[in-house]
Amino acid sequence: MATFAAVAPACAGNASAPAKKENKDLELKLSFQEGIAPGESLTEKLDFMEKLGIVGFEPGGRGLGARVNELQQALKGRKIKISAICAGFSGFILSEKEETRKECIDTMKEILAAAGELGSVGVIIVPAFNSQVPAKPHTQATRDFLCEQFNELGNFAVEHHTTVIFEPLNRKEAFYLRQVADAASICRDINNPGVKCMGDFWHMTWEETNDMGAFLSAGKEYLQHVHIASRKRRSMPGEDGEADNYVTGFKGLKMIGYDKYVSFECGCQGDRKVVVPAAVELLRKQWKEA
Repeated sequence: MATFAAVAPACAGNASAPAKKENKDLELKLSFQEGIAPGESLTEKLDFMEKLGIVGFEPGGRGLGARVNELQQALKGRKIKISAICAGFSGFILSEKEETRKECIDTMKEILAAAGELGSVGVIIVPAFNSQVPAKPHTQATRDFLCEQFNELGNFAVEHHTTVIFEPLNRKEAFYLRQVADAASICRDINNPGVKCMGDFWHMTWEETNDMGAFLSAGKEYLQHVHIASRKRRSMPGEDGEADNYVTGFKGLKMIGYDKYVSFECGCQGDRKVVVPAAVELLRKQWKEA
């Protein structure tokens, strides 16, 4: 079948081109998912994050509506903001079953409404995991259907001052949507300000030939969020040694003027009180090198 590539910015043709001078000083806005920081309570986790200068917090989407007040109160007076919302919906949009698709749309709308109240940059969604069956075939008709459905969700997201964020996954996890360029091309064709995409360094390790090229393929217009993890075991950045090099990707982010969050989505092999600060230090060092 035909492939669909995103229209990359003009600078994508010269991957070695230096980042614009004004982008070299971009802030690295680090975010943690809820399980990253050590601590028994949300307050303890947020205190730990503040000491490290973490500015984003990425909660899960399941039950988010009931947590809006809790999160608003927990973040009151802090510099930490809600970054993205990690999934949490039920069903899946590429199901052959209408009731399963409806479940996905309905629960996504609930999460989007809560995300808007929290000032989130968007709610992350995967069109279908490999384990979710029966699924629509990988055809042009399916792609057209996806665009139609997400235009509707995008309109709802805009009404609530947030976005829907497509996440490409590696082939072991998803048969549909595996590269950032694919996600960006769908965003381009939907042409809705409420529909964006993201990149995840873990999935990109297996699916992209170049981190910089992946981010350039989306550009600032479509790239709304980034996940990061170590590149062999999906642990804390740095726990896989020299494999955990993100400089090329960071250069790409600087080239497009990316000003949103890079969020930790990973496990941990060691003591979080030691490993997490070391991971943060590593990323800041590599961001400066980029």
